[in-house]
Amino acid sequence: MEKSKELAVVLVSGGMDSLVTAAIAYEKHQHLAFLHLNYGQNTEQKELESFHHIADFYKVPPSLRKVIDVTFLKQIGGSSLTDDQIEVKKYLGDSEEIPDSYVPFRNTHIISMAVSWSEVIAAKKIYIGAVFEDSSGYPDCRPSYYAAINNLIKEGTKAADIVVLTPVITMKKAEIIQKAIHLHAPLKLSWSCYAREDIACGVCDSCALRLKGFQLAGLEDPLEYATRPNYL
Repeated sequence: MEKSKELAVVLVSGGMDSLVTAAIAYEKHQHLAFLHLNYGQNTEQKELESFHHIADFYKVPPSLRKVIDVTFLKQIGGSSLTDDQIEVKKYLGDSEEIPDSYVPFRNTHIISMAVSWSEVIAAKKIYIGAVFEDSSGYPDCRPSYYAAINNLIKEGTKAADIVVLTPVITMKKAEIIQKAIHLHAPLKLSWSCYAREDIACGVCDSCALRLKGFQLAGLEDPLEYATRPNYL
């Protein structure tokens, strides 16, 4: 398939889902721009490091890498990822409750900045690694949310033709990992842990979902973990 010459923006947190989303966008577009936000999260430096490693892998030039400081999200607090008074919890299994790792309205802030930048650099597609599997915990990972945000973009932008795409939203973690293998995405460069920057803890929600995905896929996660529980 011939790649589009149209510039696309990819939101790259440094996590596994955003890595695979970047790999999918790379398959479709000749030119990519990567956007990353520092919002005062516990693993801010490690995620930024992963962002740049992934950008290097996909040969994104420095001029098309945008890192934005939005530490006001830490000032607002209300999440175990940003609030020092809230401890990052261990994974307790599937739940319908919104976990305290939810950062209030975070994806809307991220997408808003991506849309603003897209208007400036004339990008028409924005890729984000939202996953519906996470939607019971995160309301801004639901397909209905992205339908609403795309309607808002049509109403509130000059060009009115910028679209947010969610290519992994219907995938399970094991499927995302298999997609990464298929696309030769560098999983070892991604970072998922909510709690630590030296080695992954293995017990926070994000580590657990990642490890469970690898276990279901019958593959070994290349990251180093403090502990590797069996989540099957």
